[in-house]
Amino acid sequence: MGWQEFVGYLGSLLLFSTFWMRTMIPLRIAAIAGNLAMATYAAMAGFYPMVGLQALALPVNVARLVQMRRLTRRVAMASGGEFTAGALVPFMKRESHGDGDVVFRAGDESGCMYLIREGKVRLVEVDRVLGEDEIFGEIGVISAKNRRTATAVCEGPTILMKLDQDHVLQLYFQEPEFGFYLMRLVTDRLLHNLEEARASG
Repeated sequence: MGWQEFVGYLGSLLLFSTFWMRTMIPLRIAAIAGNLAMATYAAMAGFYPMVGLQALALPVNVARLVQMRRLTRRVAMASGGEFTAGALVPFMKRESHGDGDVVFRAGDESGCMYLIREGKVRLVEVDRVLGEDEIFGEIGVISAKNRRTATAVCEGPTILMKLDQDHVLQLYFQEPEFGFYLMRLVTDRLLHNLEEARASG
């Protein structure tokens, strides 16, 4: 077997292997290597249309590999907890409330979550008071039943920032940092409620 045939078989094997790979980064690396090998084989054999095809596919695979590496870095940063609630403000709408205003009641349909900009909010059923820069209402937004799990009442003049459900879902799927932050927030809230229930029981 000559070098030309060897390169051709190697390129074919690499490209064929991409059909069996389950993870994207190894798939793209194999595809890039396959593109280079097949382009080299086609150039040596004088199959210039194949050279053109591999030359078109190569930058696509390189671009996708770069995107995946960036995404994995963002996910790694997100898992380290670098996201802050203040980053959500540009996507939110401002609401002003007075002392005793009910933001929502347990069992209400949920269509948004809130960030406390100024003031305090009491979650009645769990007897918990939240302050500035804390988020509430997130469980109802992502739960299957889309219902509020507690009643939220303002204590004193309060300014809230509201993020509707559509934006929550968009950010969840588009921004890994927010997705990890939201999962951590919901988990911490549920664990806190469980501890409170055990203590009171």
